[in-house]
Amino acid sequence: MSVLTLQNISKSYGKIQALNNLSFEIPQGCVFGVLGPNGSGKTTLLSIILDVLKADSGSFLWFGQPGSPEQRKKIGSLLETPNFYHYLSAVNNLKITNSISGRGDYQGIDAVLQKVNLFERKDSRFSSYSLGMKQRLAIAAALLGDPKVLVLDEPTNGLDPVGIAEIRELIIELSKKGHTIIMASHLLDEVEKVCTHVAIIKKGSLLTTGAVEDVLADEDTIEISAADITALAAAMKDYGNNIKILPDGNFLQVSMPKGTARLEDVNNYCFSKGIVLNHLVFKKKRLEAKFFELTNN
Repeated sequence: MSVLTLQNISKSYGKIQALNNLSFEIPQGCVFGVLGPNGSGKTTLLSIILDVLKADSGSFLWFGQPGSPEQRKKIGSLLETPNFYHYLSAVNNLKITNSISGRGDYQGIDAVLQKVNLFERKDSRFSSYSLGMKQRLAIAAALLGDPKVLVLDEPTNGLDPVGIAEIRELIIELSKKGHTIIMASHLLDEVEKVCTHVAIIKKGSLLTTGAVEDVLADEDTIEISAADITALAAAMKDYGNNIKILPDGNFLQVSMPKGTARLEDVNNYCFSKGIVLNHLVFKKKRLEAKFFELTNN
């Protein structure tokens, strides 16, 4: 079942086309990353599906139905860090947020603080929190009312490595507890660690979407090495058609059409050329490499 279906969404700001006929689906229970260079339309897209902005054309469905106030209660969001009061505790800040949003009741506050691992510090002032804790409290605010879906815009933006790791683990944990999470981010390494599905957009247009494994599995990549790396590179140029060779330190990254890389054949070929391989493994393609491959064209 799809949690969100986008159908030909377009949005312009004067002469600037922010989104161009965007269509894709987000399955239930996934962690879905919306990726793109700065200015690609990520925040505009999230603002439209949260009814903060109105699309020029196209439509979207939440849980198979048009957006409505009732549907909106099933969706928690973090488009920017809430303006918490520095002199108030986590509990009192969430009471204010709850009063403004009208989602849930005060009894749910302890539950969301437990979800984001802040329950033990619930009575501490916001000003005493680390950056990671402050962002976890912001996510706690989005969790008020126990929404089925969380929409997060750059949830690790501005955090140090410790804070980034905290939010990463929290997103994984929330996914395990049944929340569907939609997040926009430019930190590709983090997205690869937490997301099950992605959509990559550039200048408002969709380049690719699907499960992360499917997006990356458009070709086979092997990593090889030998004592004479220059001779190895020269030999591999004649291995077959449609192969790409990329030097990587003491290794070569060799990409071939999907389903054609056979380690035994590569080893035998190199041996026939008088080259003994000292390293030969399949290499999983990184999301970062795929992202730059698509967005730099």
